[in-house]
Amino acid sequence: MSHALHAARAAIARATSPGLALIGVSGGADSLALAIAATTLPGAFGAVIVDHGLHPDSAQVAARAAGQCRELGLDPVLICPVQTAGDEASARAARYGQFEQALASTGARQLLLAHTRDDQAEQVLLGLVRGSGTRSLAGIPAERGPYRRPLLELTRKQTEEICREAGIEYWEDPSNSDTGFRRNLIRHATLPLLREQLGEHLPEALARTAALAAADADALDLWAQQAKEQHGLQLRALSGLPVAVASRVVRLGAIEAGAKNLGHERTQALCALAGIGGPKSKSAGPVQLDGKISAFRRGPVIVFTSTGSTTLR
Repeated sequence: MSHALHAARAAIARATSPGLALIGVSGGADSLALAIAATTLPGAFGAVIVDHGLHPDSAQVAARAAGQCRELGLDPVLICPVQTAGDEASARAARYGQFEQALASTGARQLLLAHTRDDQAEQVLLGLVRGSGTRSLAGIPAERGPYRRPLLELTRKQTEEICREAGIEYWEDPSNSDTGFRRNLIRHATLPLLREQLGEHLPEALARTAALAAADADALDLWAQQAKEQHGLQLRALSGLPVAVASRVVRLGAIEAGAKNLGHERTQALCALAGIGGPKSKSAGPVQLDGKISAFRRGPVIVFTSTGSTTLR
């Protein structure tokens, strides 16, 4: 047994609990390697193959991946065609929608996804390019809800090695070579250049950065949750917190009120309203948020209302 397969098996065993676990399979090397390693372990594993319909031959690719999964012994094997707007965001939303349905219909407790250390390095660089905060630099979580990503310590080359050893051919998505997408540009141009100049250890270092950032973000999120539970959105209490914590408290309040897509700009507007990190804005609001939510400063607190309503949240 190769080192790569041994590492994958050990990681899957740590990530899974008794009962059926599904594997998200695309037909690529990463997901097939995950399926190969899983089927060498005791336990029940099935597969979910989402056909996004983004390529003329996507149905054939999905059928081929399903056949490979069945040959490996995965059961059940589900093929889920979806319709998307043709962009990455809608494809992701459709994919996770099918994952949720598959978990519910099969009674599976977990769904394994095949992101690798290379994916993690790319995600950290994407966060840096976007000017994002600690949570974004934390990259791809090893687990969130029912989702598990046991291959984050393996490289893409190792997943290809696992497939070759098993004699299984994998599909290479032609869209992955299109550098018009920022992630592909990082994968094919930026990371190779940085590795050439800074050393082959770079993806590992970036993945380590993600792990450290995730630990910090988790601690800050916990601190913010405890502060909100204790003091709510009282301005005096917010002023006594570090900016990184106070900004999280107002974000929590906004999200609990129903706000969506809270990016940097809207978060900064909320912080200005509360006087976090600087003087309070002269205006007491409203700050308009997606989800038809408005934020106001009323006396000693920040309040949220449904747009056009006087009902406080």
